[in-house]
Amino acid sequence: MTALRPEGTYGSDPHSGDPYDPYAEPGAFEAAVGRLADPLNDPLPGREQTPPEPYPGGYPEAYPPYREPRRYDAYPTGAPTPADPYAPGVHAPGAHVTEAAPAPEPAVAPEPAPAPAPDPVPVPVPDDETMLLRRAEEPLPARPEPVRPPDGGRAARRRARQGRQGRRAQQGRRARRAQRESPMVIASRVVGELFITLGVVMLLFVSYQLWWTNVIADRQAGDEAKKLEQQWEDKGGDRDPGVFSPGQGFAIMHIPRLDVKVPIAEGVDENGVLDRGMVGHYAEEPLKTAMPWDKTGNFAVAGHRNTHGEPFRYINKLDPGDPIVVETRDTYYIYEMTSRLDSTLPSNVGVIDPVPAESGFTEPGRYITLTTCTPEFTSKYRLIVWGKMVEERPRSEGKPDALVR
Repeated sequence: MTALRPEGTYGSDPHSGDPYDPYAEPGAFEAAVGRLADPLNDPLPGREQTPPEPYPGGYPEAYPPYREPRRYDAYPTGAPTPADPYAPGVHAPGAHVTEAAPAPEPAVAPEPAPAPAPDPVPVPVPDDETMLLRRAEEPLPARPEPVRPPDGGRAARRRARQGRQGRRAQQGRRARRAQRESPMVIASRVVGELFITLGVVMLLFVSYQLWWTNVIADRQAGDEAKKLEQQWEDKGGDRDPGVFSPGQGFAIMHIPRLDVKVPIAEGVDENGVLDRGMVGHYAEEPLKTAMPWDKTGNFAVAGHRNTHGEPFRYINKLDPGDPIVVETRDTYYIYEMTSRLDSTLPSNVGVIDPVPAESGFTEPGRYITLTTCTPEFTSKYRLIVWGKMVEERPRSEGKPDALVR
């Protein structure tokens, strides 16, 4: 609805008292409507707009400050500035409206200043935020104290203490069960420890076989060689025609090419002869062979290629013509290597015959045969080396050239 118009007699001017018709002049109504910012609220032409009452306590921040009403800068030429800028005929219809400085007021008699009105008491406006903060600051209601059961006396305290101790004991049992290892874990640990122990034992055994047995055998063979040399120096005289007992040393073999000096004992027993680092003579039937001082025959000996002194380890490196010397109490028997059989079966006993078939010898003579295992670190086959005697030298004439070089 349109706002109520100011009360008054229709056709009269409230300021001058003259009869007044706001729409008498032609075009006045259209000009008034064109100047309206809001046709429902702006006053009619010539009506003074009363400024609003000031807000008690000042304008809130949400309201803009009060501004003076706009003045019209288009007046008829030579017309005096009217006291009422909204009087009819003051401005031409459709004149441009701008902000202008207020026109000077006509001189009037000063009126007595009204008594100052008392300052209005500001009334705070509650808002939701303030209410929320206020509600948040309100203290919470106190929680009721827990009701403690009545004390049952020493018996009740004893039962409570026993219950706590029982719970602790149960927790301890659970912890011990959690720490206890399962049977599978224990079994796997035991098996692992057994494998480790077995590996250590095997490593020690291999070290004993490949290294420590050589140390012991070398020591025993050296002691036996010194014993023979000492006996030869003490007794002297002619060669002993007697028969040697098994395991008894009677000669020393020299292989200068391989830097080998090893005693020769009677028999090829493994524990009594070969494992002690000595070379054994085939002296028992059906493998009995000749002695070095026999006029004809094959002097055959055996020795380890690996472990236990390994005196024949490198006999595969001998070349034809390399000397092999057998030293007895009164004579040096010098042989020269002639041929070699790199591999043959252990059952091939013909290699130690008086005239070996595969040696290249065709008639009886004074021969020597060296036998050992092959390949290295196994005993599957036999390696054979043959030689032929080339010189017999008495000890009184000194050492042969093969031992002096």
